[in-house]
Amino acid sequence: MIIRQLQQQITKRLGKGKIILLLGARQVGKTTLVQAIAKQADKPALWLVGDEPDVRAMLQNTTSTQLKSLIGKNQLVIIDEAQRIENIGITLKLIADHIKDVQVIATGSSSFELADKITEPLTGRKFEFLLYSFSVKELIDHFGLLEERRMLEHRMIYGMYPEVINHPGEEKEVLSELTNSYLYKDLLALEQVKKPVLLEKLLTALALQIGRQVSYHELGQLVGADNQTVERYIDFLEKAFIIFRLQALSRNLRNEIKKSRKIYFYDTGIRNAVIKKFQPLALREDIGVLWENFAIAERQKINHNSGHWVNHWFWRTHSQQEIDYIEEGEKMSAFEFKWNPKKKVGFPRSFLQAYPNCETSVITPENYLDFLT
Repeated sequence: MIIRQLQQQITKRLGKGKIILLLGARQVGKTTLVQAIAKQADKPALWLVGDEPDVRAMLQNTTSTQLKSLIGKNQLVIIDEAQRIENIGITLKLIADHIKDVQVIATGSSSFELADKITEPLTGRKFEFLLYSFSVKELIDHFGLLEERRMLEHRMIYGMYPEVINHPGEEKEVLSELTNSYLYKDLLALEQVKKPVLLEKLLTALALQIGRQVSYHELGQLVGADNQTVERYIDFLEKAFIIFRLQALSRNLRNEIKKSRKIYFYDTGIRNAVIKKFQPLALREDIGVLWENFAIAERQKINHNSGHWVNHWFWRTHSQQEIDYIEEGEKMSAFEFKWNPKKKVGFPRSFLQAYPNCETSVITPENYLDFLT
C-alpha cells in the first residue's frame, strides 16, 4: 500500500481531545487512509458510514446520552462521508464536549460548509486535514526515484488518483468514471446547483483556461450565465476540491494588477479527462500550461502534507509582465515553470526592484524534484 504523508501527522494528533476532520475530493483515498490509521492505533473502533440511511437517522438529531449508548466502549469513532448527515456539526460538538475519552475521525468529500452541514462551529474542537490525490513524494517513496522520473509524462497526462495508479492500462476508463460519476455527486445534490449542464460547461471552460487570468464575465458569456452564477459555481467546485484559485500579488507597484485570479485543477488527469485530451506531450499545444498546473498543484500537496503553511500568488502588471507563482512563508520565492529546460527566462526588473529579498527559480523537468519533494 502507498503510504500517505498525512498518516503520521494525523496519528500524532490522536487522543488530543479534538475531532479530526479529513476532507478531500471523492476517491482520493480518505477511507483507506483512515483504515490504516485505525489499524495502527489498535483500539476498539466504531465505523459509521454517512451514505447509510440508518446511520444518518441516528446521528442527525441526537443527544449526548444517545451518543454514549451508541459508542459504548469503543475508543475510536470513524464517521465516513460525514457531509451526508444533517446537523453533523452539532453531533460532533456533543461528542467533543461530553464524551472526551473518545477519538472521532470524520471524513468528507467536500467542505462541510458546502452543503451547510455544520450548523454549529467546531472552533477550538478540531484538527482539519485535506487529502489530495497521491503526491510526487508519496509515489517516489513507494516506487522509487528512477521510476517516478520515467513516469513524469504519464503523471501529467493521467494524474495521480489512487484508482488511476492502481489500474495501469485502464487510466482513461477510470478517469471517465471519476469525472462522470463521482466528482460532481455532492455538487449536483445541492439545490443551488440547478443546472448540471451549466456546471459541466463551466468546468470545461476552466480546463481550457488554466494558466490564464480568469474573467467571470467572459466565462459567463461562454457558458450562458451571469457573473454571480459563475462565481457561485466556481466556489462550489473549489469546495469540492476539484479546482483552486490563485490570486494576484499586489503590494508595491502602481502598475500591478490587483483584482485578478487564475484557476488550476488539483489533479491534471481530471483536467485532461474533462476536455477528453490524453495525447502524448509531444503532440500537445497546451504542454506549457499543463506543466504549470502540474507543478503548482503538486506544490500545494507537498506544502500541506508537510505542514508548511505559506501564502501564494501569481504576479502580473498592466504592461503584461508576469511571474507564474510566488510563495511566502519564512521567505518570499518566485518561480517560473518551463517545460523546455533550454528556454531562457528573465524575471522582470520592476518585480526584482519592488521585492529585492525575493529568491527566484525556474522549474523544469530537470530540477522539478527539488521543488516537489
